[in-house]
Amino acid sequence: MAKTGRQFSKKSWLRLLLLAAAVALAVCFIRGCESDKGPDLRKAEGREAYIRSLGWEIDPASETHKSVRIPDPLTEVLEHYNEIQQKQGLDLTAHLGESCEQYCYTVTNYPDEEETVQISLYIQGRELIAGDVHSTALRGFMQGLQKES
Repeated sequence: MAKTGRQFSKKSWLRLLLLAAAVALAVCFIRGCESDKGPDLRKAEGREAYIRSLGWEIDPASETHKSVRIPDPLTEVLEHYNEIQQKQGLDLTAHLGESCEQYCYTVTNYPDEEETVQISLYIQGRELIAGDVHSTALRGFMQGLQKES
């Protein structure tokens, strides 16, 4: 008697199931699992949660946003800025010539500072590629994102 269609054995179904699981894991590895990434920095709530996790309080109404392009090559000023980034595990040289989104907020809990202090985040997709806390005073300061004790 001839078979009219292809029948899969239990072993074949198990192989197919294992292959599908392997493909799903590979996609998750290549794209990055969303749940392991922390707050979604593309959204205001995610940026605000991330900033709070660093110990900063901000005025959400102060948010400014613009698209910026990382120069290629970096200017001398941006080379110094990138040194701050490298100390916090980031590196602009991986993004030369690329565009990103800059979000700035007024920090409301910076200690012993009379001038306005802002925090800037540079975001590409879900990824933070740079950031700083700085004073807007003429002889101000700039530091990494982490709140210093």
